[in-house]
Amino acid sequence: MPQVPQDYVPFFLQIVTGVGFAVITLVASVLMGKRGRRTAAKDTPYECGKDPIGPTHSRFSIKFYQVAMLFILFDIEVIFMYPWAVIYREMLHVGPGIFYSMFSFIGILAVGYLYALKKKAFDWTHTPSPPVPLLSPISSTPK
Repeated sequence: MPQVPQDYVPFFLQIVTGVGFAVITLVASVLMGKRGRRTAAKDTPYECGKDPIGPTHSRFSIKFYQVAMLFILFDIEVIFMYPWAVIYREMLHVGPGIFYSMFSFIGILAVGYLYALKKKAFDWTHTPSPPVPLLSPISSTPK
């Protein structure tokens, strides 16, 4: 059945309606926004009812990033295991190679997991001990 231009009218009407709505809301926002008075209180950043005191960017502990990367690593492990489990029975008639390939994959990840446990990467409460100063400070107490 050949396509005729009348078939595209609803499509173009939807596009025109969407673009028109976006333009109208942006213009209305600009026009209504100019009526209000600007004050220093209105121009300050608002965050959960708290006054912005202190630095704007807080520093995160490296533990946060370590746990995030480890989560991604082990999440990818599950992503690889799902298709393997789906085709496992079909591939058994070829040989036990599919079992050993996943076994080696899990073994390599287990070594990484044990390494992360040894380095206490999963321990959020662990705080490293402060470094020992190379030179002891000179005491300024009178003798």
